[in-house]
Amino acid sequence: MSEAKRFDDLPPRTKDFLSNLRDEEIDTLSDGIRLVNAIRTVGTFMKWVIVGLIGILAGFVMVGESIAKIAAWLRG
Repeated sequence: MSEAKRFDDLPPRTKDFLSNLRDEEIDTLSDGIRLVNAIRTVGTFMKWVIVGLIGILAGFVMVGESIAKIAAWLRG
């Protein structure tokens, strides 16, 4: 697609917004996009950390219950 017709499919409001951006606004938008991507990455990491910690806690509880059952069997 040629450069002249590249943005023809955009709504008029979007074309107006993009055509009126200044250089510092473009830099700010670029920084904002990088910030949002970083927050999403950290959020995904934290989600799996929490899921892992819950899994470890549940595993400790199950091991503790198993040890208690074995101890009860050995006592007779």
